[in-house]
Formats: sequence, structure tokens, C-alpha cells
Amino acid sequence: MNKRVFQILADNTTGVLSRVSGLFSRRGYNIESITAGITADSRYSRITIVASGDDEALEQIEKQVAKLVDVRSVKELDAEGSVYRELALVKVKADANVRGDVKSIVDFYKAKIIDVGYDSLIIELTGNSAKIDSFLDLLRDYEILELARTGIAGLCRGSEGVVYL
Repeated sequence: MNKRVFQILADNTTGVLSRVSGLFSRRGYNIESITAGITADSRYSRITIVASGDDEALEQIEKQVAKLVDVRSVKELDAEGSVYRELALVKVKADANVRGDVKSIVDFYKAKIIDVGYDSLIIELTGNSAKIDSFLDLLRDYEILELARTGIAGLCRGSEGVVYL
């Protein structure tokens, strides 16, 4: 099983995300993460999908997504020529006795404590998936109360891959 990151530019219309993700699910392919939002031009949305499967199947999916009416561009973001980031919000059980230890881990990863409760902290971390996984692994000795991860957002490096609509 291979993993690929697809970047899709589509019209910013009602249901476009549903139509794109539905194409994957109808074909029985798993979406590992999906992020979507408007671009600098509010008429368009950028959708980033991480999917896994064999090469032939993923190439077929890419071609079928490109045929959807609202889709303007589909391209694969390769790891060497692209920048990927993910956001994680982590709520950790942390009373006064362990806050210093948790803060040391937070500082090492250049994360931010964005909320302090009586017995918990909410931490924000942005980075690649491996960095977030490593951070969560170090927090395994503390009770993670809640976790929210956005999935990958990515862009090609340089100006060569820019799609002008």
C-alpha cells in the first residue's frame, strides 16, 4: 500500500467536498486525512487528501477526481517538492505537580500552551506528521484527555507548481 497526497483546486460551491470524498468512498479507498478551505481567491477551495492504495488504483482515482465538474486542478504533492503541515490540539491532564514536566516537552517541540485549566492544559503544535507523532509519544506518560488533528495541508515549493485559474 502506497500513500499519496493529492491537492485539488475546485470551485467553492456547496457539496464539492462531499462529491470529491464520495468518489473515494464509492471506490472503496480509505482517506487517511482531508483538509479543505478557501484559497486567496474566494471562488475556489483547496482540498488536500492523503489516501492509500496501490499505484494503479491511486492513479485511477486522480484521473476520476479531475473529471468532476467543480474540479479545476488535481496534482500529487510529492514529499521532496512540497511542504506539509498539520495542526494538533492536545488536552493533557496536568495538575500543578506535573505542569513543569509537560511544559519542558512543550518548549522542546516549540509548541504553545493555549489554555490552562485547574487540572489540564491545552497544547497547540504545528509541524509534519512525524513531529506530531513524536510529541504525542512523549506525552504517553501523561493522560491525554482529548486530541484533535487537522490532517495534512500542503503546497508545492517554489512558484513552478502554481495553478492560475
